[in-house]
Amino acid sequence: MATKLVDLVYWRKMRKTGLVFTGLVISLASLFQLSAITVLSHICLGVMSVTFILRLFYKLLELLRCNPGVHPFQSYLDHDSSLTDKETVMLVEEVVLLIAFAFTEIKRLIFIESMIDSFKFIVLLYLLSYVGVLTSGLTLVITAVILVFSVPLFYKKQQMRIRRMVRAVKALVKRIKTMCHGLYNSMKPAPAHAHAPAAAPTPASASAPKQKAKSK
Repeated sequence: MATKLVDLVYWRKMRKTGLVFTGLVISLASLFQLSAITVLSHICLGVMSVTFILRLFYKLLELLRCNPGVHPFQSYLDHDSSLTDKETVMLVEEVVLLIAFAFTEIKRLIFIESMIDSFKFIVLLYLLSYVGVLTSGLTLVITAVILVFSVPLFYKKQQMRIRRMVRAVKALVKRIKTMCHGLYNSMKPAPAHAHAPAAAPTPASASAPKQKAKSK
């Protein structure tokens, strides 16, 4: 399944990806005017109108003895899409782990286990409140679908140029950090002990040579 998704996203099968992408965008755009049940029913009716006509056509060819009784969709009917017991258990475990992880993270953020993480979560919720006022969730889903099908292909075609731009930006950021660090070091006050005057000799140490001279 992961390999098929990657093939779709990177447009390795142009016809299949085009059909999936166009169908997704049209279906999601239709939800602006129609309900989800209506859209799903119309999609199924459209698909069945094509498959029913093809099935009748092959049946007619079979009656005219131009077709040896081959079903046009036999490959799809023979495809085994059922899950084994092991695959079912693994899938259920993954879903349960994802739900448990999401619940644990939300609980950790709401009850302020980490101040920084909870503050980031508050900022995210605040921004999402503005996003919810400006647009709808369906618009965000359509935008996400378009980005998923366009960004990987764009990166694949412009990979060398994007890498050069990223390296240039990293070098610029590093240079700015170096300049700021040097400016901070030049403006930082020197330690107090570096400018302290030399300690004056104590009276005892100053009178010691005189006592030696008198004794001679």
